[in-house]
Amino acid sequence: MTDFTMKTDADGVATITWDTVGKSMNVMNQQGFMDLDALIDQVLADDAVKGVIITSGKEGSFAGGMDLNIIAKMKESAGDNPAKGLMEGLMASHAILRKIERAGMDPKTNKGGKPIACAMQGTGLGIGFEIPLSCHRIFVADNPKAKIGLPEIMVGIFPGMGGTTRLVRKMGAMAASPYLLEGKLLNPAKAKSAGLVDEVVPADELLSAAKAWVLSEPTIVKPWDEKGYKMPGGEPYHPAGFMTYVGASAMINGKTQGVYPAAKALLSAAYEGAMVPFDTAIKVEARWFTNVLLNPSSEAMIRSLFINKEALEKGANRPDVADQTVKKVGVLGAGMMGAGISLVSALAGIEVVLIDRDQAAADKGKDYTTAYMDKGISRKKATEEKKEKVLGLINATTDLDALKDCDLIVEAVFEDVGVKAEMTKKVEAIIGDDAIFATNTSTLPITELAKASVRPDQFIGIHFFSPVDKMLLVEIIRGKETGDVAVAKSLDFVRQIRKTPIVVNDERFFYANRCILPYVNEGVRMLQEGVAPALIENAAKLVGMPLGPLQLTDETSIDLGVKIAKATKAAMGEAYDDSADELIFWMADEGRLGRKTKAGFYEYDEKGKRTGLWSGLTERYAEAEEQPELVEVQHRLLFSQVLEAVRALEEGVLMDIREGDVGAILGWGFAPWSGGPFSWLDILGAPYAAERCDQLTAEFGDRFACPALLREMADKGQSFYGRFGAGVDSKAA
Repeated sequence: MTDFTMKTDADGVATITWDTVGKSMNVMNQQGFMDLDALIDQVLADDAVKGVIITSGKEGSFAGGMDLNIIAKMKESAGDNPAKGLMEGLMASHAILRKIERAGMDPKTNKGGKPIACAMQGTGLGIGFEIPLSCHRIFVADNPKAKIGLPEIMVGIFPGMGGTTRLVRKMGAMAASPYLLEGKLLNPAKAKSAGLVDEVVPADELLSAAKAWVLSEPTIVKPWDEKGYKMPGGEPYHPAGFMTYVGASAMINGKTQGVYPAAKALLSAAYEGAMVPFDTAIKVEARWFTNVLLNPSSEAMIRSLFINKEALEKGANRPDVADQTVKKVGVLGAGMMGAGISLVSALAGIEVVLIDRDQAAADKGKDYTTAYMDKGISRKKATEEKKEKVLGLINATTDLDALKDCDLIVEAVFEDVGVKAEMTKKVEAIIGDDAIFATNTSTLPITELAKASVRPDQFIGIHFFSPVDKMLLVEIIRGKETGDVAVAKSLDFVRQIRKTPIVVNDERFFYANRCILPYVNEGVRMLQEGVAPALIENAAKLVGMPLGPLQLTDETSIDLGVKIAKATKAAMGEAYDDSADELIFWMADEGRLGRKTKAGFYEYDEKGKRTGLWSGLTERYAEAEEQPELVEVQHRLLFSQVLEAVRALEEGVLMDIREGDVGAILGWGFAPWSGGPFSWLDILGAPYAAERCDQLTAEFGDRFACPALLREMADKGQSFYGRFGAGVDSKAA
């Protein structure tokens, strides 16, 4: 079977239909390119064919992008010279799109040629928009849910099938930058206003409109193939263009701190390509794209942020039990977490019962959804009708009996074992026998909390990250007695609310907090040692962390850090390392609790905006005359996190390295360019990582001791993805 088929009607218009076999949305693969190429050759050679329409056989969409496995196959086919294989594969694909664009025109006179229109039923992403860009006119069905654009930058690459070159020539570098450098996606109407597509028509008129244009004997030469073409906004050597590229370079370096290779490569391809003819520019783009594909950062980002993330969202680690779709969820506690959980549940069309001790508190929790929807309406992303529908799904009440029909309970009350135990007993006496009880906690052991339950196999942890509506990750924690149905229910719920789940086994701090707390503590230790606060913060950002450890502590609140430290010390006794406590305890005593009090590691103005690091830090902890090297600070900050990830894997808390990498990036922003902790260790190589552990241990202590698993892998020359791939072997747990 083929993904591309063609029919020619009595008027001489050939319709090429893309319908990827076995997929809900079209994706391009090597065979698909070959099939499309053969059909284009066929229509160009057939005098009876007057023009072509390229469309989709999928309702509501054109194409979702490239099958990223095609890139791996290109590398494999090249043997010892992957750069050559990639470059040749890319240029072969470029040749097909260029053949569509030129459509049989005479290369010297631009005469002749057959008009080729693209009729998009809806969403077109990546290659699903690069193919339309090579056509002579783009028609899109008026489908407000559709998204059009080039999101490649979000997974560590850039539009490398002509998207960069064509969009810059079509719009100019400045106008194209949001779609290339930010991966901005637009619905059809906005895409037309922006100049990305040509026509938006009713879905039932899509093919007829495209056909009418094809038969109208239109001019089909692209502007950049015309003599005297001038790039919108000016070429790089034009005064206006020069300023554009200077500004773009500064902006990219400011946003990426130099750690994301794709952004710099994209700008280089656009800049260099803008100074040469189109066909040469395509080669420039292909060379930079090859450069990025061979960068280990790109491979790691694609794997974690696309392949692994998608696999987890599709239930890669879901127990084999019947569908557990949530019909009605009860949320206990209408504070920030409970309000956020109610919001995302209602947005997903799930009926919600939001409980709090008094009606005013419950109503305030529901008001969070009201404010969210009002903001969406003001930005024209929602309607009054949508708002009323969402609010209508939330029953804010104090009546526990309203929970009777709920099939999932999410408890989000005060972080106290006694309070949670009391709510568990009250609610389990009301809900049905099949209902699952989930506790939202970031630190309290699930197995301990489950002791209050009369059915611990139906008790589970669901750790949401704050703010719930913005954070993409949900950590599901399996207690010692938690059953498969509870796990499946939680996973299906997370899928319903459009979040990415990871499943971990119960242990203190689970996975995310287990890794992020050492990061914060290492920053505090360095400050106490006399390392300049600005060096600590900037070292973190220069290695790809979204926030330095000091700013992160301010954001989460210093008194929370004190509370966690006291609870951990009580649980661990003499095994607890309190070397990072002095500073945060002192700051808490000083009333500097972070952003919420407008005083923490940073100073804040009256509006709560950071104005700079607090001078009192260096007054108490004088800066050392000799400051450490940047790389040393960065390694301390990163190794403090990744070694905990490895230990979590060793101890069986983490069951799948894919969850470890995806969870780290989405949960606390671990250097996305690296692909996550395990991907970063693979980039470093286990032998070097183990050696670096020994060096850090000798200088700073046993917290950097090399885990036995990493030492074993170093001795055997193994990598995490080479050894584990998708899961954990028995020797690791």
